[in-house]
Amino acid sequence: MKKAFSSAAIVVLLLTGFCRIALAHAVLMTSNPAVHGKVHGPSIDVDLKFNSRVDGAHSQLTLVMPDGKTQPVSLSAQHGANELTSHLNLQHGSYTLRWQALSSDGHISRGEIPFSVE
Repeated sequence: MKKAFSSAAIVVLLLTGFCRIALAHAVLMTSNPAVHGKVHGPSIDVDLKFNSRVDGAHSQLTLVMPDGKTQPVSLSAQHGANELTSHLNLQHGSYTLRWQALSSDGHISRGEIPFSVE
């Protein structure tokens, strides 16, 4: 009886752990430009890497310009299943890149990356 209970407890713990992994939202791990980073323009490569697969066709990037206006950013073809990439040509100033990523679990994650162009 004790052995059966121990085995059942182990199975429950393992399943609980796997469910957490399967339900994890896309979390931004690294970005170029970096948060509060300074980049040299005008040519800037954008590369956002997440902890899980993201659906590039249903993810978005939006650029907030120094004057506060926003413009959509076209995504490049995905280089990796966990990346969103693009290329920008920007003048000197402070910008914010807003991202919205649809993860493989069907949930949307959002965030902002403020940066400046020198």
